[in-house]
Amino acid sequence: MAQGKVEICGVNTSKLPLLKAAEKEALFSRIEEGDKQAREQYIEGNLRLVLSVIKRFSSSNENVDDLFQIGCIGLIKAIDNFDSSLNVKFSTYAVPMIIGEIRRFLRDNNSIRVSRSLKDTAYKAIYAKENLVKKNMKEPTINEIAEEIGISKEDIVYALDAIQNPMSLYEPVFTDGGDTLYVMDQISDKKNKEENWVEHLSLSEAMKRLNDREHEIISLRFFEGKTQMEVADMIGISQAQVSRLEKNALKTMKNYLTA
Repeated sequence: MAQGKVEICGVNTSKLPLLKAAEKEALFSRIEEGDKQAREQYIEGNLRLVLSVIKRFSSSNENVDDLFQIGCIGLIKAIDNFDSSLNVKFSTYAVPMIIGEIRRFLRDNNSIRVSRSLKDTAYKAIYAKENLVKKNMKEPTINEIAEEIGISKEDIVYALDAIQNPMSLYEPVFTDGGDTLYVMDQISDKKNKEENWVEHLSLSEAMKRLNDREHEIISLRFFEGKTQMEVADMIGISQAQVSRLEKNALKTMKNYLTA
């Protein structure tokens, strides 16, 4: 992807406005009242977010103009779905939406190529997490995994994110005479600060699609960092049942979020 490009899709990126927090709040209040002009100002004032995101995909062969356009679609979706009553910054909500939109575009166009170094980092993190779980009988934090393998937590999060397209979350890691352990079971800790945006990424609406048991399992697993065995003990069912219900719940949520 071209670096340092100033003119993207007819937009002079060097002259993009930078909105202050108070300006964003005022504009969004007008947007919620149906003010289309305020919506356009808000979009323009957040285009820097799109620019920062597309830099993550600099290794792709896609045209920077195409990535920018797709990123803008993600930005617009974020604006249209953002709940200002949540205690979360708009950028925290919007960035993963923009990333998701670009990743879907790259996946659908078979253009993404995950480097060997990223794959190696991801596999090291997964393996380290497995060992730490066995050693400490609890799921480790990203910081603990980073310390274990000597790689920064930012690089680990990025590497795990990068392999999600080519690798299925349901790909088995190993079977040790019992229930199969899947990739999803190894990268499911969402309790850390750097991943707190997940809690706000339309999950409140997605979780409303779950039944009471599924809702409880997802809450314990992803918001309290419990292992499947701990959840099984807490609610009085087998680990295999927890695994099955968890996967069904995540599939329901994924279908809602990607619809």
